[in-house]
Amino acid sequence: MQGRIHSLESFGTVDGPGVRFVVFVQGCPMRCAYCHNPDTWAMTGGTLMEPSYIIEQYERNKGFYRGGGITVTGGEPLMQIDFLIELFTLAKKKDIHTCIDSSGIAFNPTSEEFMAKMDKLMTLTDLVMLDIKHIDNDKHKELTAQPNTRILEYAAYLNEKKVDMWIRHVVVPGITDDDKYLWDLGYFIGQFTNLKALDVLPYHTMGEVKYEKLGMEYKLKGVPAMDKDLIPEKKKVILDGIKKRRAEMGLGKANQN
Repeated sequence: MQGRIHSLESFGTVDGPGVRFVVFVQGCPMRCAYCHNPDTWAMTGGTLMEPSYIIEQYERNKGFYRGGGITVTGGEPLMQIDFLIELFTLAKKKDIHTCIDSSGIAFNPTSEEFMAKMDKLMTLTDLVMLDIKHIDNDKHKELTAQPNTRILEYAAYLNEKKVDMWIRHVVVPGITDDDKYLWDLGYFIGQFTNLKALDVLPYHTMGEVKYEKLGMEYKLKGVPAMDKDLIPEKKKVILDGIKKRRAEMGLGKANQN
């Protein structure tokens, strides 16, 4: 099963634990206003690659990946679930740590066929980095052109399957920086015992240049970059929500990594 691949990165340092070999897949139904990879949106294009080829590329520099592994990001990896299953099957035969960086938008619990494949994929997956763009459904639609229902369902599914999960959240001035929504996000993810880390990231404007080169409208034009000094404060709000939920459930302290 070939995958439609946008690009490969040999030394990723922000895509999971350790140094990672990063596979950027082609195709995504989300239209995140701050996406810095809009060239991965189209379901066509990219390069068709065999899973075995990707493993071969990983093996060339495997000495650098101690403590790391392979991360598949995008685009949206779950749009190519058959390819993921084959790639991760080969990876696990070589004891390679596997990670999916996903928005969760392709999760479809109403399809028995999809869920059978998802169950299989999760047996081969060590970590899912789940990007929750906005906890409020209406705001999420405004930001990404998609609802967040399936995304939140995917988070619950990962917890049920006991797959380690990192949550990522980008703080955008005037859009996702409201303390109410940040606390609500924390309260939601606080119920999950598989939550291993929380990445709270400041919005930046570096992607704007790419939109100009592609002749695309940048929807957040004029929105300033998030002040990095405020990120610890915003992360604390999310952690407070996590702690509240966990206290109600009798669970332990929130992971603050």
